[in-house]
Amino acid sequence: MKRFYKSVGVAEEESGFSIRLDERPVKTPAKNPLLLPNRPLAEAVANEWDEQPEDIDTYKMRLTRLANSAIDRVTEHRDAVIREVAGFADTDLVCYRAADPVPLAERQEEGWGPLVSWVADRHGIEFTITTGLLPVDQSASSLMAVKAVVKSFDVFSLAGLHLVTSACGSIVLGLAVADGRIDGASAWELSLIDETFQIDNWGEDPEATKRRAGLLDDITAAAEYLRLCKAVH
Repeated sequence: MKRFYKSVGVAEEESGFSIRLDERPVKTPAKNPLLLPNRPLAEAVANEWDEQPEDIDTYKMRLTRLANSAIDRVTEHRDAVIREVAGFADTDLVCYRAADPVPLAERQEEGWGPLVSWVADRHGIEFTITTGLLPVDQSASSLMAVKAVVKSFDVFSLAGLHLVTSACGSIVLGLAVADGRIDGASAWELSLIDETFQIDNWGEDPEATKRRAGLLDDITAAAEYLRLCKAVH
């Protein structure tokens, strides 16, 4: 898509902050008004539009895409998104540890252990840890606690939590990012402990390098988006 506008601005509306391209309000792909909940997030989204060259690359406009998702998808399917995000507690990455090799098990405990303790203290969610690949049943009370926490997110923050959680395969990492306990780069690194261990021993192919880089971009953008969602209006 060719760039069709010269100026980009933010306007305060009755129900949020709009993005203006040559004074015309931007709409989402579903033709809903692109209204952001606070000025810092709106200004960051506006900056993405302003930075576009002659050929607009919407893929790289990650904050805009998350805002669009919040408005077009999460608003309409909030309960389903809550179930999907909370569902990661059943098979959370950080609950499945290696018994050996010992160096990998030590990396997992060093990286994941403190966050499992943190989520128990912060949110009252006690996860059961296992070694091996066989599924482990989490307690009903823990699953209910996870769902209650996820349900407390508004539609904008829920869109960001959904991306981080699904990209990392872990609601623990998703909540840690959303709460500012860790940043996006740390979440990316922690989600790939097993893969990175294999790469350290056997090397990495170009396709894996490209996939990992794309994943890092997505997670760090979602972390920034979540930070902006909590910014003061």
